[in-house]
Amino acid sequence: MTGETARQLWPSARPPAAPEHFAWDLESVAELPVVRAEVRAHLDGPHQADLRDRLVLALDEMASNALRHGGGRVRATVRPLANAWLIEVRDGAPGTPPAPAVNRDPSEGGLGLYLIAELATDHGWYVTAGAKHVWAVLR
Repeated sequence: MTGETARQLWPSARPPAAPEHFAWDLESVAELPVVRAEVRAHLDGPHQADLRDRLVLALDEMASNALRHGGGRVRATVRPLANAWLIEVRDGAPGTPPAPAVNRDPSEGGLGLYLIAELATDHGWYVTAGAKHVWAVLR
């Protein structure tokens, strides 16, 4: 995959509007188990297992990327849409767009953005004053 193909995979775009439902201000990846547990507890119905697992996986990948590579104040939110959930993670690196791994051996990791793109029905990123927002919609 080329760098241009990777940029096309994560387009610069705004997400659909949705009210904030869950939000976490994060300082460390050590906080992510609590976030995962809270999402699992909220979506605990027997018919929601697949959605819950995909939501937890995507949120965990996006938040850990922001914490490891974005820096600054990281905020993760999960918002309900009509038939889906919007995950949005903000970090303090507005000059650093999401960068899917290019020409990297899969054993070295770095494939989380590809995974999220596969799980999501829509995804993208945008910049506001001093912050980068990465988002994905999961049905």
